Amino acid sequence: MTDFIQRFARRDLERDDEGSAIVEFIALSLLMLIPLVYLVVTLSRIQAGAFAAESAAHEAARATVVTGVAAVERGEAPSSAMDAASRRANAAVAVVAGDFGFSDDEATLELACVGPCLDPGGNVDARVTVSVSLPGIPGLMGGTIPLAVDVVASAQAPVDSVVRDQ
Repeated sequence: MTDFIQRFARRDLERDDEGSAIVEFIALSLLMLIPLVYLVVTLSRIQAGAFAAESAAHEAARATVVTGVAAVERGEAPSSAMDAASRRANAAVAVVAGDFGFSDDEATLELACVGPCLDPGGNVDARVTVSVSLPGIPGLMGGTIPLAVDVVASAQAPVDSVVRDQ
């Protein structure tokens, strides 16, 4: 009789472990997989912001020089030529930011001139800041953790000597 009880108890204990390895594997996989997926998504978004900022800075600097030099060659005053160039540079930043999935509000442009603006031998410096919002963080947590990461890139474009002397 004791042999029967021991076999029954042993079989009962073995039956308690059936399927528990699968449940533990699934639970641990989810605990490890969810943060890993969030990390990949977040880093991908930040990398897209870095690419957007870099591309937008280069395009803004080039657009400023090309538009400004063309306006000066048409006989416009340097201040109005720089205004037209700034509008074109802002439009270029908006297009590039849109290509990477960012809105116009998330990308800002700062233009500066190294030397005289739009004069031969000078440089136009463009600095673009892209604000990358972190995915999945509700706005009410803004006081405790950051909701966005700012990615900054800058580029310089030389003003060629094709501007006509007046």
